[in-house]
Amino acid sequence: MIDDGTGLFTIGELARATGLTVRTIRYWSDEGVLPPVGRSAGGYRLYDTACVARLELIRTLRELGLGLEDVHRVLAGERTVAEVAATHVAALDAQIRALKVTRAVLSSVARRGSSAEEMTLMNRLARLSAAERQRIMAEFVAETLHGLDTVDPDIQERMRRTAVDLAENPTPEQVDAWVELAEMLQDPEFRAQMRRAVEFNAADRAPGAPPGRSMWFARRLVELVAPARERGTDPAAPEAEDVLRELFGDADRTAVLERMTAGFNERVARYRELLAIVNRQPAPPHAEDFAWVVAALRARAGR
Repeated sequence: MIDDGTGLFTIGELARATGLTVRTIRYWSDEGVLPPVGRSAGGYRLYDTACVARLELIRTLRELGLGLEDVHRVLAGERTVAEVAATHVAALDAQIRALKVTRAVLSSVARRGSSAEEMTLMNRLARLSAAERQRIMAEFVAETLHGLDTVDPDIQERMRRTAVDLAENPTPEQVDAWVELAEMLQDPEFRAQMRRAVEFNAADRAPGAPPGRSMWFARRLVELVAPARERGTDPAAPEAEDVLRELFGDADRTAVLERMTAGFNERVARYRELLAIVNRQPAPPHAEDFAWVVAALRARAGR
């Protein structure tokens, strides 16, 4: 406090009293958030005890990460501390989410030994918004179903409801899965493969057939195959023929194999597995049952 009986402080005295630097206090004063109450005879800025309290509030708000514009609005009474804090919390949440994605991407890059090109792609895909990720899936489904009105309605509904729900703080494994899934969804070869599977479904469904036939077949397959697998029945063994006959009757095994491999193969299985990882869901059930049927059909194809 200067010795002129006014009870006012110079910037140097404020600095000593608060532990802040003269440079910081001068900067805040220049920016208008700590205006002086007057000037000394020598032209030095002077501050009163209210300025000391104001300075403590400014320091607190700045330590919490608020910009000077928000600090000025609080001090001017244009916004309450609570309002600014709520806005800042939302901004911090967004930053934290972005940092978690960054960490997951970098962890994945380090683990995979990715190239610069792969890292760039991974980072771009990982930062897509939820709407952008769902748009990629919706375009894939729309192309797969386009013009195939006779596809089992239950299958159509299940495909259109397929979600891509990457967590806000994904693990490196989830980032890996989403990147691989996104690449698969945009792969013309995989798109054509899924289209063939759906075309078979449309061709096999009789006009006016009730919905759900495809789902019924899947349940029936599991009912028949699971016990055979549990008994250790080899797909190539003669006993496997009984299961195939129950499922397909006397239909040509080569034609049936073509339809089965279109909808149940390694890439399709991987697609479903990736969806489960991204959406934090259990692994798709019964994949081994379908693989067993395909193996049994392959063992008999062309006989």
